[in-house]
Amino acid sequence: MTARATVSVRQLRAAVTGLVGFAAAEEQALLAARDSSEPGTAAHWAAAPLVTHNTEFKQHQVERLRAISSGAVPPDFGEIDHAAPDVYRGYASQEAALVADDSWQTAGALIAGLRGVTDDDLLDPARNPWLRGRQLWLQVIVRGFWHPTGHLGDYYLAHQQPDLAVDLATRAVASAAALDAPDPARGMASYNLACAQARAGQLDASADAIAEAIARNPDVRANAARDPDLAELRDTGRLAALLAT
Repeated sequence: MTARATVSVRQLRAAVTGLVGFAAAEEQALLAARDSSEPGTAAHWAAAPLVTHNTEFKQHQVERLRAISSGAVPPDFGEIDHAAPDVYRGYASQEAALVADDSWQTAGALIAGLRGVTDDDLLDPARNPWLRGRQLWLQVIVRGFWHPTGHLGDYYLAHQQPDLAVDLATRAVASAAALDAPDPARGMASYNLACAQARAGQLDASADAIAEAIARNPDVRANAARDPDLAELRDTGRLAALLAT
């Protein structure tokens, strides 16, 4: 590997680390601001169960990275039905006092796991066929950044705090840019911003953010075409035009 390539991968690792840290800090901020006894249901998640769910997803990625670093095939984790009452009850049963600690420790373990895999593992999908063509570094961003910040935004929107949802997503976009994250990651951040803006009624801004998201990460088209968060933008016909661009 050339020196130039090594610097590039070093920058990539720094960007992924920064994005995981951003999401973890936002989870801590949410938990600090909310009553640990906050009520919730499968249709209206409380903060602690939501963070517990995010932590579980990150823990899955920690286990994947550990398996890769030891030369093993990671376990296959199934899909989770976010609307299932029994799924929510499982998350809500976790002791509230431990939720913040588990979140922080798991984020740290994810960052440590990132250090434990080789550059080739991060960049070459052929080394890990179970990734089905996706690069490992991008999967870490999905589990450690895109997924948790998306759920945090959903929480604020569900609790009638659209300004907080848009502010969170805006700061995530700015952080991804400041970290010089690769375009696919920046596209994911712009996608979350578009969803928050659409649900907050900011359709012009949402259209701009979706255009940015598609330009940086064309793969988000598949999500955008069916995402209920973008329903208002879809109803205007603007989303279809953006997806066709």
